[in-house]
Parts: sequence; structure tokens; C-alpha cells
Amino acid sequence: MDLYEYQARDLFEKHDVPVLRGITATSPTQAEEAAQKLGAGVVVVKAQVKVGGRGKAGGVKLAKSPSEAAEAADAILGLKIKGHTVRRVMVAEGADIAEEYYFSILLDRTKRRYLVMLSKEGGVEIETLAVERPEALVRRSFSPLDGMTTTLARDIATEAGFSEEEITKLIPVFKKLYEAYVEEDATLVEVNPLVKTSSGDMVALDGKVSLDENAAFRHPDHAELQDHSAQDPLELKAQKMGLNYVKLDGSVGVIGNGAGLVMSTLDVVAYAGEGLASQPKPANFLDIGGGANAEVMANGLEVILGDAQVKSVFVNVFGGITACDEVAKGIVQAFRILESEGIEPKPLVVRLDGNNAELGRSILEDANLPKLQQVGTMDEAARTAAELADSAVTVNA
Repeated sequence: MDLYEYQARDLFEKHDVPVLRGITATSPTQAEEAAQKLGAGVVVVKAQVKVGGRGKAGGVKLAKSPSEAAEAADAILGLKIKGHTVRRVMVAEGADIAEEYYFSILLDRTKRRYLVMLSKEGGVEIETLAVERPEALVRRSFSPLDGMTTTLARDIATEAGFSEEEITKLIPVFKKLYEAYVEEDATLVEVNPLVKTSSGDMVALDGKVSLDENAAFRHPDHAELQDHSAQDPLELKAQKMGLNYVKLDGSVGVIGNGAGLVMSTLDVVAYAGEGLASQPKPANFLDIGGGANAEVMANGLEVILGDAQVKSVFVNVFGGITACDEVAKGIVQAFRILESEGIEPKPLVVRLDGNNAELGRSILEDANLPKLQQVGTMDEAARTAAELADSAVTVNA
């Protein structure tokens, strides 16, 4: 789960990372009141969206008075930044910035270690810096068993070119940021920029934090950080059903068992759609997992069929732990639910193989469900699903 900047600021403050005061607002009036509470001096009004490039898009504005803060908020609220609509701003204290740095800790899954990155050139897109001037970005891999030691903090700061006076002030900041990373079960803690003020203080001015949702059971308070209003309603519905679902921008719904099989199915569907008029693509990723029963299968279909963009559905199951007869029962159950709700089903292409595949196919044949086709191979089934989606798009065009 990615946090908004204001949430990252609050989390940093909780772990004694030096930050500036900030107050959120959802209207120009609230922004004016926030600026007043912060001392009526210079403030920065910042769009709260989970994407970069806010400044270039006009989502960050300096205000020298509460009335200017209201004007800035009025200009930013409702703004679309990379497809995200700004519904909230943070009014933050202005900072007397002398220098801007970059610092981050993230999980390196390939090495099963943590990676810390540091640069004296902050306030810029770190991806660009890493490509154009890699020597300006210090990278150091370290073991979670060792953690952010004083020696490690000193070594990376020295390598990055900081003075001894700066290093003395940076070490406790690095250690506090690492504390936040570990204690909150984060996969990323990034500060860009980490600034040195004219008085020499180090302040985390803008933070980005990603939390590991697999550790949510250890952090019941993290549930309060979720912004359901910004979440896709289908993804939210799937989440409540316990489904592993991600919405994509296509017209062929995809259901499979196992992440590897689903990813392969997405590729096959995309390839099958390349030569067709509307070039249909996968509409989602949905992994019903191993051992899925009829209810899980029915829930998955209910979510996918609730997507207006979906014109056909491809169910691709290789039975191992998951029994194909349970999948077939789930499909029949889903159709019965649709029928009871007066919802017309969409074309469904099913490929069953493996554990109890013959029994599963027999269940579907006996059910005689409308608009359902059983296809023997993965490639042929993907082609059929793509052609059905293409036909639907062409007819409606």
C-alpha cells in the first residue's frame, strides 16, 4: 500500500524523523485556515496524489499568506495529474532550503537484502539521475540482521561526499528513517528531498512510503491509511472477497489458478488480439489460487462481469490442488446468480485441464449454460475469447 505524502509525514513524525508541520485541506477555506494555524507566513500547498511530477503539473504552489494559500488550493483541487484527480492538498510550512539531498531504503527481493541509496543531488527524478549520472548515486546493499548501523550510515554519507559536520547530523536521521522502515513493515521509505536548512538542520521535506500489505495483521492501525475513495471499486470489491485481482484496461476478462498461469494467460490473450480490428487486450489479472472452491470461482466471475469494459471472459484452469469440478460448479453458480439478478451473461470461454478435468467439463455440458464455450487448448481458447471480444466491440461501434 502506497501512502500519500501527508501520511508519510505523519509516519516520520511518529518515529522522530525531523519534519515540518503540515495540515491537510479539501477546500480553499480549509487551506486558508491551515495556513493561519501554521503562523500565517510562507507555506507550500501540495497536491496529494500517489504519483510523481506534481510540480511540473502545477500541483505544488508557494503561498505567502493565508489568502494566497486559499487561491493555490483552489487552483490545485480538482486538477488531474497523470490520471489522478486531486481531492486533498497539504499545506506545509515553508523551509529555508540551503541544499537538497536524496535518501531511500527499499527491499531488494533478488538479493534478499535491503538497499540504501543516497545522493547529494535531491529534488530531481532519481530514475533520471541513476541513468544520466550514476556516479552521483551511492548504493549499498545490507543485511536486515545488521540493520542501519552507525558505521553504514557514516560510510554511505562519506562516499556521497558529505562533510563531517553534515555526516554527524545525517546519521541519526538515517537511523530514524530505518526505524520507521522496519517497525512499520515498509518495502520502501524514500525522502526526496531531504533538505539542509540555512541553519544546518536536516529535514525530511517530502516522503514516499510503501507498506507491505502481507504484514497488515501486525498493524491494525494501517487500515486507517487506506483511501477507498481513490481505489477502483472493482478492486475494492475483490479485496473484500479475498480475491487477488488487478484491473487492467482491456476487454477480455481473465481468470486462472496460480500467478504464473495467469501471467502467461495475459500474454497469450494479448498476442491473440494483435491481429484483430479492436486489438482486444486483457481486462484484468485474477488469480483464484490453489484449492479454490466453487464460491471463490463464482465471486471471481461476479467481479469480472461487473466490469463494463469486459466483452468476453477466459477461464483458464490447470487442476492441481484446484479441482476442475469445483471450478465448473463455481461457473454454474455464478450463472445462476446472474440469472436471478436479471443480468445477461457475457461470452465465456473455458479451458479445463488436470485434476478432475473430465468431470468439470461434464458438469458444464450438463448445465448447458448460455454463451459458454469449452475449448481444449490454451492458445485456441485465448483466440476464441479475443475474437468474441472483438466482435462485441465491432457490433457496438
